[in-house]
Amino acid sequence: MTSAAGPDAPKPTAPAPDPALRARHARRITGALFLSQSLGSAGSIAAATVAAIVGAELSGNVAWAGVPAAVAQIGVALGALLWSRASDRIGRRNALSGALATGALGATLSLFGVASGNFALVLLGLFVGGSGNSAVQLGRFVAAEVNPKARRARALATVVLGGTFGSVVGPLLVGPTSALVTSWGWNEIAGPYLATGVGYLLTAILLFASLRPEPRLIGEAIAHEERGPVVAAPARDLPQLLRDPSVRTAIASVVTAHMVMVGLMQMTSLHMHGLAHPLTSIAIVFSSHTFGMFAFSMVSGWLADRWGRRPVLGLGATMTLVSCLMAPLSPELLPLSVALFLLGLGWNLCYVAGSALLSDALAPSEKGRMQGFNDLLVGGAAAAATLIGGWVMAGPGGYTTMGLLGAAATAPLLLVVARMPRARAAAA
Repeated sequence: MTSAAGPDAPKPTAPAPDPALRARHARRITGALFLSQSLGSAGSIAAATVAAIVGAELSGNVAWAGVPAAVAQIGVALGALLWSRASDRIGRRNALSGALATGALGATLSLFGVASGNFALVLLGLFVGGSGNSAVQLGRFVAAEVNPKARRARALATVVLGGTFGSVVGPLLVGPTSALVTSWGWNEIAGPYLATGVGYLLTAILLFASLRPEPRLIGEAIAHEERGPVVAAPARDLPQLLRDPSVRTAIASVVTAHMVMVGLMQMTSLHMHGLAHPLTSIAIVFSSHTFGMFAFSMVSGWLADRWGRRPVLGLGATMTLVSCLMAPLSPELLPLSVALFLLGLGWNLCYVAGSALLSDALAPSEKGRMQGFNDLLVGGAAAAATLIGGWVMAGPGGYTTMGLLGAAATAPLLLVVARMPRARAAAA
């Protein structure tokens, strides 16, 4: 296939003659990406736990509670587009490592911004730090790239599963890091940004050392075997790709699920803070939510490979809609934990099956461009959700309106998935 990569891209090679050797490389690379998801998500989830509180306190206006998360999501969106395109020129290994190092720098700026009460510096740091989160998320596509179609969803799910560590440890880091920075005389809500910076830096080192051989070359070898003569066709441009029903369904599923999940999740901490729940209780709800997001990833991947992408997307959309309706029903800790757990699980089903469907539909030379565009839309939609969430929370309806808006946004996804051609939805 004609490559869209630049002159610095890794030079294509003939497909690896030994599939067993290629499979061993794929397992090792997928394992490294699993660890990167664990380290990177722990830090980013710790910061997400207090994002709405940072916005409300440092700005002095509840309506601005969603601004930090929105700026972070914009950074993730643009970072995904930038670094995914860069990965076609400098390789997946160099691109992901560079993105994570940039994310660590951004987290450091946010740390000092919160400590000094400089809201503008916090926002700058969150924007720059979005590159780190974008690299953590793009890792799932690298795992899909180095595995054949029959195992693709499970490999992708293995990487997402790494977030289980972050889902448990991330919120638990809030207390110790807050106590640490308080002992320095800083605002306690600066603590989680320390965890974010350290997590991104360690992850950058891990991926730079582990993503060998270059994953894109493995993906080209697999595509040569699976697609045969199709590999010789020129890469489709963006309008052509968006006319593909599988591409459209995959993007709609991942973008909608992520937008609804981030919007409701971010405003839950502000909702609980306003009801005088302590930070420890807020962390418990976040742990429940992020546990749902990541712990069942292998089940999601197995189902997507076994049943096909379409049924799993429908199940995820249904679960997301139900969770949005449940969340506002009770302000107590247990009902909120259950609703946010279901919100995370619904997201996981859509995220894994939708990402696998997108990988299925793309040739190697289309992956960097289209996957980056997908995550650009994901980040942009999440940013819009958090901005709107701040305004909604400042209004009379508050959290109840947030839940209803999330359900209304999810309902059309059920129709999109139902109209997806069955033959294109099959995993194998």
